[in-house]
Amino acid sequence: MNRRHTLVLPHQVATQLRQHLFPGDGLEAAALLLCANVGQARDKLLGREVIPVPHDACVRKPNFLTWPGEYVEAAIDRATQRGDVIIAVHSHPGGFYEFSNADDESDKVLMGALRHGTDAIAGSAIMVPDGALRARLYHDDRTATPVDLVMEIGPDLRCWWNEGATPNGPQRPPMAFTGAMRGWLSRLSVCVVGVSGTGSIVAEQLTRLGIGEIILIDFDKLEERNLNRILNSTVAEIGIDKVEMFAGAIRRYRPDCGVVPVTQSIATREAVLAACASDVLFSCVDTGEGRHIADRLSAFFAMPLFDVGVAIPTEPTADGGRRISEIYGRVDYVYPGGSSLMDRGVYDGALLEAEYLARVAPQAHAQKVADGYLRGVHEEAPGVITLNMRAASACVIEFLARVFPFRQFPNEAHARTIFMLAEADEDIFAEGRFTAGNRFPIACGPTEPLLGLPDLGTKGRWT
Repeated sequence: MNRRHTLVLPHQVATQLRQHLFPGDGLEAAALLLCANVGQARDKLLGREVIPVPHDACVRKPNFLTWPGEYVEAAIDRATQRGDVIIAVHSHPGGFYEFSNADDESDKVLMGALRHGTDAIAGSAIMVPDGALRARLYHDDRTATPVDLVMEIGPDLRCWWNEGATPNGPQRPPMAFTGAMRGWLSRLSVCVVGVSGTGSIVAEQLTRLGIGEIILIDFDKLEERNLNRILNSTVAEIGIDKVEMFAGAIRRYRPDCGVVPVTQSIATREAVLAACASDVLFSCVDTGEGRHIADRLSAFFAMPLFDVGVAIPTEPTADGGRRISEIYGRVDYVYPGGSSLMDRGVYDGALLEAEYLARVAPQAHAQKVADGYLRGVHEEAPGVITLNMRAASACVIEFLARVFPFRQFPNEAHARTIFMLAEADEDIFAEGRFTAGNRFPIACGPTEPLLGLPDLGTKGRWT
């Protein structure tokens, strides 16, 4: 996957930009977008704050705009406090999806001021009425480099690629489940946290669908008891890291896919920094701590999050045995600024405390140990691959529905899906069913301590 620059817009930021840039009068308007820079393998800019330039402070025409420098100075002051990158955004009400000669001339003056004012790269961008945004960056005062991908993270995952764009507009996403979809996916990077019973199936589907890069995070090693539910695992690989085993399998059938195995817990600095480089996050873990880290990653790094889980609760029978009371599968989609997994009750503070107690005082926690897949029944090697397959498939289909919309109703109505096999039923929950607690800052990037967690902090700032 060959990509140098990405700009990510949380849904709230993109909406604020659209509303200001297109007030309905058909005239150009301007704003300054402040972005955190996640710069490691490639620049990834996270739009976190909009400074609108008031309409009445500008000279505005359908294809012409001038605005006073005081707002540039205000943006520079704000950006230098946090090390932000500034992107100057203006509208093209007529829908012209290209930088004009006037835009080029304006950038010659403005980009130098922004760069020297912030001691960082700077950028300019245009937005057309449907919200599509095209951007470019300046690493010096005169040479512009296109932003390869602008991505809006909301109920839908809107991707605007510089490649394939014309003055008439961006390249439209292909129809879902077609061969053309594979080419589109080949330009995206995903991260799968937890490469075990469910995670290995999610990773397998994503890779075979054509995803361009996959980051695999899991600290565990393959055991014999895992062989009945982890795809691609063999007896010969017992004892090696799960992610290394799975990465080797991918390289055999998808040599064109970039694979990054990370043999660490997601609750480590190394794993968090690896995960945040991706475009989409898949949480396939079985702990509250893992989901808590995924929640924070989604917010701090403006990432779409797909979380999948399964459960088989059991109950006692009259003869002293136990029976299955239900078989559940759950998929949650979380976007920054919406309700989090914690808001939805997927985990809570009590669970996090119990898991911490299990690590530091296992004897005191002996009575609270989770039963695994079948609650109330101890099973070393449960036969759950069919349940995992269904839940993992639902998770990946949820992802496809966000990038290549195919539903007959808005994706906003599909924040959570729960299927119940014993009852033969499926429940769907809209985003509006949950209350966003605004627990975490949005798109602030790699501030210290990382994710706001002291255990992930460092004395030196990560860049």
